[in-house]
Amino acid sequence: MPASIPEKMRAAALDRFGGPEVLGIKTLSVPTCGDDEVLVRVAAAGIGAWDWMEREGQMAEMIPGGPKFPYVPGADGAGEVAAVGKNVKNFKVGDQVYGSAFMSNKGGFYAEYVAVKEDQAAKVPKGLKVEQAAVLAADGLTGLLGLEEHLQLKSGQKLLIFGASGGIGHIALQLAKRLGAKVLAVASGQDGVELARRLGADAVAEGHQEDLEKVCRDFAPDGFDAALVLARGDAAEPLLRNIRKGGRIAFPNGVEPAPKGPEGVETKAYDGIPSPQVMKRLNELIEAGPFHLEIGRLYALEEAAKAQQEVLKHHLGKYAMRIQ
Repeated sequence: MPASIPEKMRAAALDRFGGPEVLGIKTLSVPTCGDDEVLVRVAAAGIGAWDWMEREGQMAEMIPGGPKFPYVPGADGAGEVAAVGKNVKNFKVGDQVYGSAFMSNKGGFYAEYVAVKEDQAAKVPKGLKVEQAAVLAADGLTGLLGLEEHLQLKSGQKLLIFGASGGIGHIALQLAKRLGAKVLAVASGQDGVELARRLGADAVAEGHQEDLEKVCRDFAPDGFDAALVLARGDAAEPLLRNIRKGGRIAFPNGVEPAPKGPEGVETKAYDGIPSPQVMKRLNELIEAGPFHLEIGRLYALEEAAKAQQEVLKHHLGKYAMRIQ
């Protein structure tokens, strides 16, 4: 029997926008489940590198109808379906799901329950733990959309991933290999290099080593077909000169400073917007064989403010928060 849904829940929430001190544990009402929504009993939430911007109110104008306080952040997460709206077709109570509540006016995943639109949720892929799936709706989708939709990556093409040991990067690296690409991974730190190597990159370089441009030329003497830039665009620029004419560069909005590509190369900023089709495709690629989600650290709900600060420092993969 599914557990009954309580009226109240614990959440890491804010009464006003501001620094880390505004984020604290509160008792709030469990959100209502709309006709086109699933109510998720949250097991884990992803910690985004952008979460501090949300906390400071830099994204407030993106919320339909404006922000309401107490405000619960948390763009993505995973858990068990506790209730389904009357128009929901693809989920039932008890399903393990991951999803996006980015800029939802009902609150995000830093809470014991969250209401998610049916078309922004998907079943947890086979082979993944729930805390690993918690990071897929932001970083997994952003990686996949960059590769397939914006770079139009094909089997046999040569791809440069700049920032390959981070949340998006380490997922994109594995997805690119599934798509048949040859990947040069530029990672951060010796630990990042080791992770990229373990995940199957064809060649790996550390982002601060001196001979990076030579590494690029040796790997792709005729130029790369594509580059996915996930870290500082200014640091990536010398390497982007190795993209061939007619090649493509993509980077998620939020990469600062934005990279500038050479002449004759399309450079495109994009957002990782969830849709049922992209989530289905992501699940298919993940389920095609062993897939590794690097959860660099798992925090408790009480550590939400600390997690938002520590995610801005060097780390591997993605940080997540266990909710219950």
